[in-house]
Formats: sequence, C-alpha cells, structure tokens
Amino acid sequence: MSKILVIEQDPEWLNYLKKAIVPPHNLGFWPNGKDVAVRLRQEDYEIVLLSLQIEQEDSFSLLRRIQFVNPHTPVVVISEIEEAGLIVKAVKEGAFDFIAKPFSKEKILLSIERALENRHLRDEIDYLRHEQDIIYDFDRIIAHSPSMKQTITTLKKFSKTDSTILITGETGTGKSFLSGSVHFNSSRHKKPFIKINCANIPETLLESELFGHEKGAFTGATKMRVGRLEQGKGGTVFLDEIGEMNPAMQAKLLRVLEEKSFERVGGNKTIHSDVRIIAATNRKPEEQVAEGRFREDLYYRLNVLRVHLPPLRKRKECIEPLASFLLNRTCSNLKKNMEGFSTEAMEALKAYSWPGNIRQLANTIERAAILEESHLVQIENIILSEPIKGTPKAESTSHTELRSIKSQEKEMILGALEESLWVQKEAATLLDISPRALNYKIKKLGIIHPHWRKNK
Repeated sequence: MSKILVIEQDPEWLNYLKKAIVPPHNLGFWPNGKDVAVRLRQEDYEIVLLSLQIEQEDSFSLLRRIQFVNPHTPVVVISEIEEAGLIVKAVKEGAFDFIAKPFSKEKILLSIERALENRHLRDEIDYLRHEQDIIYDFDRIIAHSPSMKQTITTLKKFSKTDSTILITGETGTGKSFLSGSVHFNSSRHKKPFIKINCANIPETLLESELFGHEKGAFTGATKMRVGRLEQGKGGTVFLDEIGEMNPAMQAKLLRVLEEKSFERVGGNKTIHSDVRIIAATNRKPEEQVAEGRFREDLYYRLNVLRVHLPPLRKRKECIEPLASFLLNRTCSNLKKNMEGFSTEAMEALKAYSWPGNIRQLANTIERAAILEESHLVQIENIILSEPIKGTPKAESTSHTELRSIKSQEKEMILGALEESLWVQKEAATLLDISPRALNYKIKKLGIIHPHWRKNK
C-alpha cells in the first residue's frame, strides 16, 4: 500500500481524485498546503500530488518546501495552465512530473505508478550505498595477522589522499576489494569507482576501453563511445594487472597521470578527466622494469604510495575467521543453515598453503557448503588440490619451507588453473610461462580435470 498526499483546493478535483485513486493507494488530503512540512514530518508519504495555485505570488514555494523536507519524495505537479515555461520551471524546481487539467484517470494513475518506481529505486540505491559503506568499512575487514593489520592501517592513511597507489601481491589476495575500500573511504566516495582488468581485455580493445573512441575510428565503430577514464571523472579507476599492459598503452597512461588528459581513439579533441588511479599487479614491477617490459617513468609515477598484500599462507591467523565469514555468506546465498566447521575440517584449512589465496579459499568453502548435508562442514567435503589423508596436523613454518619443490610447483599450477577456471592458456599467463611449458608440467605432475578427459 502506498501513501499519497494530495494538496488540492478545488472541491471538484478533490472528489475526482478520490474516485480515480483507489486502494491499494491510501490518500491523505491537505487542501491548502499550510504547514505541509509538519505533515510530512509526521507521516511518511511516498508521493505528493501538488496542485499549483497560480494566483499565489510564488506558486512554487510549496514545491520547494516539500523538496527541502523530503528530497526523495516524488512530487507530481498538477496545473490548470499548460505552458512550456511553466513546465520547465516545475522540473527545475524538482517536480517529478507535470500534468495539466483536465486529465484522465489513466493518466494520473500512470504518473503515480512511475513516481512509485522512482521512489523505490531511490530507496534501493540508498540501501545499497549503506550496505556498500558497511562492506568497505576498513574496521570490518578481517585482518588478524600483524602484516594485514599494518596493511589496513597504511591503506587508511592512503585513502585520505588523492595520490596514485600501487598494490602488489599474488592473485587472489584481495587487491581489487581493498582498492574499493580506499575509494569508498576517500573524498571521492560519491563519484564512480571503475574496475578494469588489463589482462582480460585484448590489447587491441584496451585502448578503446580506457579512452573511448569516435565514430568511424575503426571497423565496427558505428558510434562514439565514452571510455572508462572519462566515465570515472571525479572518481577512482582501478587498473588490475597493470603489468600486462603493452608499452604503447603504458605511454598513454603516463600522460593521463601527468596531465589528466587524453584523446579518444580516432579523435583529436583533448578530454580532461580528474580520476585517481589505483594500480595492482601480481608481478614484481622492479623486475619488469629491469627487463625492459615496463616503463621506468610510469613505474615511478605509479609507485607514489605502495602497499603489498601478503599471501594467505603468510597470514595463517586470518584463515579461520575468513573461512567462517565465507561460509556464512555462502549459506546465506544457498539458504542453508550451517553452524561452522568440524575440528578436522578447520585443521585442514589451516594446514593448507592456499596457492590461490582468498579466492581459492572462497571457492573451496562454497563447494563444501553445497556438498555438506550436516550442520558442520566435514573434512571429506574440503576438497583441496592434494588429497587429505586422515586428520591432518597443522604444519609448522619449517615443514612448509621444507616441502619438496615438486609439491610446491604442483600447488602453484593447481592454484593458477583454479583461478583461470582451468583454461590452460590463461593459467600459463598467470604463471608467466608458455602454454606449451604448462602443458608439459601438467602431464609430468599428473594433473587432470574431468572436462579434459573428454578431449583425450
């Protein structure tokens, strides 16, 4: 049921609206609009129907008052006069719709329906923004290890500035999520936050994705396209896997960082866009610079503020709380009621080295929750890259370090394959080896996947 406030002095139109607008709508009447602010504060109306009193010196004073008290409430203005200037002024003053008398029942009901949709959309956006604030709250991030606590403290300081940030760390450590935390805790939080994975977009399309293109710039460019850097004006652009960017694109990105300007592909008009750049890579940028694969000047431009995310195996204290959080989230999505993990299952999670980091942990827990039929996740449903025999004991650091090279290599390859959804070409890119070399290692280590058997 929707509550609608009607401000109308004409008795005939009041009676007409009473007959036209029937349940589930609930009408409230305030004929002359006097002290409307008090009424709006006392009751929560979803829509206001406001009849303009043209004879008044300022017929829009009531509209402004309603907008001031409750800016999210759509106001449908009703008028006896239909003039272009009057309609334009009403819209500028904040009216959602303008209807001229006489109007049909269908027309007023359609306007009310559209106004309700607008109100509900605004409420949903506000809710999502509130939820987003909670999600990206630094104090809610699970950081139990000393290294992660220090990382969060550093990122809190970085979020107060507009400087460029470079985040390094292995795939799956949470670089993308933490870049969002920086944005939503910065002065730019009301502006766009745009994520671009440089490794997932072909080189030929990345330039158009970032800078946009003009109509006719290349085959298939049937219309002008605004690039992501332009869309993100005033906000933050997160460039994931920046180390995969080719030299030509690196030069153009350098200009963006230095001048805050660029041209669309095929255009000569200079576009100015104030964006904050947060870049991330799972590679070692210093090594890429030394090898000539990454521009030194761009590296220094990106490396203004630097933070490194430790892998999950280096922050064992975070595994249990992370696992519990991920299980609760998964169960909420699956609409399952589970209490947690058995002792053996949790020990297995703690003992594993997690080459795919948090992303692999999330996938493992989701799979376990789907398979599990009891109130606790049991060890047999914790499916890791290597079979777990019996109840594992927590590994010490020295045991992990002494693990055979072959075992470590297998874990790294399995982590990359899981990360790339078992697409060998993409996994090879993550591991920085050729697909041919990866295929050799897969056969050598005896790694198999059900889908591959069909291709034998």
